[in-house]
Amino acid sequence: MSEAVIVKAKRTAIGRENGYFKNVEVQNLLAPLLKHLNEELDHHVDDVIIGNIVGPGGNIARLSSLQAGLPFQVPGLTIDRQCSAGLEAIRIACCLVKAGAGDCYIAGGVESVSTSPFEKRAQFSPHEIGDPDMGMAAEYVANKFQITREEQDAYASLSYQRTWDAFEKGIYEPEILPIEEHTIDEELLRKRDINRILLKANPTFVKNGTVTAANSCSINDGACAVVVMNEDKARSLSLQPILRFVDSQVSGVHPLYPGIAPVSAIRNLLEKRKLDINDIDLFEINEAFASKVVACAKELDIPYEKLNTRGGSIALGHPYSASGSILITRLFYEVKRRQDCKYVLAAIGSGGGVGLAMLFEVIA
Repeated sequence: MSEAVIVKAKRTAIGRENGYFKNVEVQNLLAPLLKHLNEELDHHVDDVIIGNIVGPGGNIARLSSLQAGLPFQVPGLTIDRQCSAGLEAIRIACCLVKAGAGDCYIAGGVESVSTSPFEKRAQFSPHEIGDPDMGMAAEYVANKFQITREEQDAYASLSYQRTWDAFEKGIYEPEILPIEEHTIDEELLRKRDINRILLKANPTFVKNGTVTAANSCSINDGACAVVVMNEDKARSLSLQPILRFVDSQVSGVHPLYPGIAPVSAIRNLLEKRKLDINDIDLFEINEAFASKVVACAKELDIPYEKLNTRGGSIALGHPYSASGSILITRLFYEVKRRQDCKYVLAAIGSGGGVGLAMLFEVIA
């Protein structure tokens, strides 16, 4: 069976809703990434697989590929698994390579909430089961798993500190391809006193609740994609593999608790591979809400020293479909800075109660 590896990864800066990219249509946000990632591939791309969930509809992967000047022979596939879509796109690409269906794919996600034509979100679940907005679902997770406001604020503070430390050290710079000359995530243009903000923030979704705007992510625009290749093909083109796909797992939970969905996906994945939490050197779990990350960490006994070590969505923002591929991109660059990683894992939960986890081996 062929081995699937990741050889390149890039993202845009993350823009606020109606901020940096307020007038940039989704294909124009993604196309420069596709053009950049296609360089050095000598037109070996079998397909472009892209997650997108807030429109405008149509086959964004195909439209963006044509906009990027990729050959007409590269078809393009757009998928929607809510916030898991960008990670799912990479998962599909890895599975296709392992199955021998193709040798090279560009996969990731893009979101332009600023230009979306849809005023309301799509339905996640039948109303009779429960179809909460994600903020309410974060409150449900906090309540069910007894995650206090103090625990959420402490994690949010840690995430902000890690994000700013990474930014000030230039750690995000290799990840970002400038789009319209933007090289800095928009939330990082001004440093804030996060501990004061956390202390003063009021509950957003429920009176006397624990989830606030300060311990949650913002809504954002952005794109991110990676190149997934057959390892032998990559080496024949003198491209250096960094992450080798090992396995993945998707699982469902009750739609009231999407934030906890990564737990079962991670457990099942590690059990299948006869590994445990101690075997994984780095975890990236999307930070849509602090309640989600704290609950997942507690349920799985993941030490914070291994989790989201360079910050995440609470400080940088959450461009929906792009976020899962940003997790992989963060791991891609982080393992190159370290000499001590063997296995790394990325996971995300999404609306409707779907969890997705991907396991990679670091190539020395």
